[in-house]
Amino acid sequence: MGWSTDKSGGLIEAIEPRFDWNEAGLSEDQRRCLEEISDRAKGPARAAARHGPRVLFAGRPGSGKTLAASLVAGRLDLDLYRIDLAAVVNKYIGETEKNLGRLFAAALSRDAVLLLDEADALFGKRSEVKDAHGRTADAAAGHLLPRLETYPGLVILATNRRSDLDAAFLRRLEVTVEFPPPEDGDEG
Repeated sequence: MGWSTDKSGGLIEAIEPRFDWNEAGLSEDQRRCLEEISDRAKGPARAAARHGPRVLFAGRPGSGKTLAASLVAGRLDLDLYRIDLAAVVNKYIGETEKNLGRLFAAALSRDAVLLLDEADALFGKRSEVKDAHGRTADAAAGHLLPRLETYPGLVILATNRRSDLDAAFLRRLEVTVEFPPPEDGDEG
């Protein structure tokens, strides 16, 4: 199921489903929303848009974001690949863009669901650019946005810090699913 590191540079992790829909402990609203995302990803809306849905899963660590993504991918009978955007970001100019280019080139060779974890690493609120780091972050975000908009499959972005995401980026997403903190003893 995994990708060879020569295509992705070791930046992609295959996620195996651990639970089925009945074992996942989802609320009715969450389940209905995930089913709607699945339907959009395979239905006529995807063909008309020429890209899969752009979705945000927001919640604290352990709240079930990766589990939910695996359920959606399983319902679509597709592989799920997790990309940690914090690991993709590189302080050297141009390296983040090269990493993103490798990731999307590898992703285009498959019809897989992409889970971009730590979305706030690239899509944080913009501030006045005062140094090379700010310019590098803006360039990386600018490089990723068109890739997201043209990727033909389902892209799920996950964050633990929704309030840190840039409003302009949030407007480009079609669906947001909130994941409340797990109750004591729950896994997610």
